[in-house]
Amino acid sequence: MRISTAQRRARLGMRHRLARKAASVEEAVRAVVALHATDPATVFLSAGARLTAPGPEPVERALYEERTLTRMTGMRRTMFVVPADLVPVVQQSSTRAIAVRERRSLVKLLADNGRDEAWLDDVAASVLRALAEVGEATANELGELEPRLREQYKVAVGKPYEATQSVAGRLLNVMAMEGRLVRRGRPAGTWISGMHRWGVSPVMAEPAADAARAELVRRWLTAFGPGTEADLQWWTGWTLGQVRQALAATGAVEVELAEGTGLVLPDDLDDLDDEPEPWASLLPALDPTPMGWQARDWYLPRAHRAELFDRTGNVGPTVWWNGEVVGGWAQRADGEIVWRPLTDVGADARAAIEAEVAGLAAWLGGVKVTPRFRTPLERELST
Repeated sequence: MRISTAQRRARLGMRHRLARKAASVEEAVRAVVALHATDPATVFLSAGARLTAPGPEPVERALYEERTLTRMTGMRRTMFVVPADLVPVVQQSSTRAIAVRERRSLVKLLADNGRDEAWLDDVAASVLRALAEVGEATANELGELEPRLREQYKVAVGKPYEATQSVAGRLLNVMAMEGRLVRRGRPAGTWISGMHRWGVSPVMAEPAADAARAELVRRWLTAFGPGTEADLQWWTGWTLGQVRQALAATGAVEVELAEGTGLVLPDDLDDLDDEPEPWASLLPALDPTPMGWQARDWYLPRAHRAELFDRTGNVGPTVWWNGEVVGGWAQRADGEIVWRPLTDVGADARAAIEAEVAGLAAWLGGVKVTPRFRTPLERELST
C-alpha cells in the first residue's frame, strides 16, 4: 500500500481538525493527542486554530473548572496539556522515568549544597500537608507556608554559567512528575500567564508501563500516522527498543511513503481518498502539528527551516495552506497580526489566509502574544 504526500496532507488537515473544525476543546486536543504547553499561550492558540468557536473561555473552563484537561510534563520532558483520561498513560509511559532522573539530579545538587534526600523528602511532605489544608497555591504562596522552599542553592559552581536556584523551582516540578502534584488552578494574571496554582494530584489507576506505551503509540498513529520509527522515537523520547515493542503491540503495518517506509494502524486505511475543501490555518509556535514528526519535508519545505525554527529546534508561528507550511506570522507591538508567504501561494490561498488572520485577531481581542522561543521570521515580522 502506498500513501502519497497529497494523501498525507489531506489526512493531516482532517485529523488535526484544521480543515474540519472541532466543536469542543477536548475534541481538538484528542485530535493531536496533546497540546504543547511549555509556552502557556500555545495551548490557547493551538486549540483556537481547531475550534468552530475559538477563544480563551472554553480552554479555561476545560482546564480549571471541568478539569477535562490536565497540564503535565510528558514526552521528551516537555510540558503538555492532555485529556484527563490520558494522564495515567503519559505518566507511566514517559513521565515516571523522567521523574527518577530529575529527582536523582536534584538530590545531587542539594548534596553539593549541604542537604540530603531525607531533608528533601521532609520538605515535600510539608508541601503536601500545606496543600491539603489550603487546596491550591502558587509557588510563592507555598513559599510562605513552607519557607524551606525559598532556600537557594548553586548550580554549575565555578563555571561561566554558574547560577543560583530556589528549592521550589525544582522540587515542585519533580513532585508533579512523580504524580504527587498537579498544576490545576487558574494562573495569577491573564490566560497567557505561566504562574499556575498547585494542588495535590488525585489518585489514579495506572497501567503497566508497556501497556501505557502501546496505548500512547496507538493514539499517535491515529492522529499522525503514517509515521516512522524515527518519528515516534523523536516524539516520545523513548529508546528504539521501547518504540518497537509498542508498535508491535498495536499491530502496526508498513506502508510505502515518498520518503521510504511508514507505519499505520492495521484498520486505518479507509479514508485515503477523502479530500477536504481547501483550507488555511495560522498555527502558533510549538503547535503539535508541525512538531509531530521528525521527518518534515512532506509538509515543511527544507528551504523554510532556518526562518521558522530557532537553534534548538522549536518551531515558530506557521502559516498553512492545504497541508503545507507556506509562511510565517507574528504580532506587532500594537497587536496587529502580520504574515509573510515563503512561496508563491496564489490569490485563493491569500484570501483564505487573510480570513484566518481576521478571525484570529477577532478572538484575541487585542491581547498581545509573544512566543517564549523567538524564531528569525517571527522576530523580523514583529518589528
